[in-house]
Amino acid sequence: MTSTELARQPLAHRIRQKIKQGMGPWGVFLEGFIRNPVMVGSIVPSSRFTINRMLSKVDWANTKLFVEYGPGVGTFCQPVLDRLPRDGMLIVIDTNPMFIDYLRRTISDSRFVAVNGSAADVEEIVRAHGHEKADYVLSGLPFSTLPKGVAPAIASATYRVIRKGGAFLVYQFRPKARSYMAPHFKRIDDAIEPINVPPCFMWWGWKDED
Repeated sequence: MTSTELARQPLAHRIRQKIKQGMGPWGVFLEGFIRNPVMVGSIVPSSRFTINRMLSKVDWANTKLFVEYGPGVGTFCQPVLDRLPRDGMLIVIDTNPMFIDYLRRTISDSRFVAVNGSAADVEEIVRAHGHEKADYVLSGLPFSTLPKGVAPAIASATYRVIRKGGAFLVYQFRPKARSYMAPHFKRIDDAIEPINVPPCFMWWGWKDED
């Protein structure tokens, strides 16, 4: 490698960093999508219409633990924290360390915990933070493109970790995600949010039995 090439490397890196910083969370989200599109559902974060509608069925007064899979740059995090009681906790789980690092740097709330790990390990993660059950679990993970066996494992672990009366909240761009919920959640509400890029399917799987 020539001295000119060596000199260009830091400059190119600095330029990329400046562009990412200028774009704020969008830059981090875009980089995460480019690096691992299989684990990121969309190149565009969810709209406020999707956020408000997805969270509208939550009984916030009785929520002590809210869990989110695949938080990305935290599109849902602040809206959840805004609704969460003072003694509640929000645990977010993501396999992408870049997203987890960004969230830890940008969200300073004692109720917030960001975990670099797999949603399939949600039971262990919940117990490690002092809880036996979660009230609600939210997921925007792209179930249809996850590695073989991962989506069923996540759905099963999620059902076990949710307390009776709680729910699994899922938003996706393909209808297949419902098929992973159906073996566990017998009562599933559904909707479509058109004001989103792209429009998305929504499901609320209720745990009526232990």
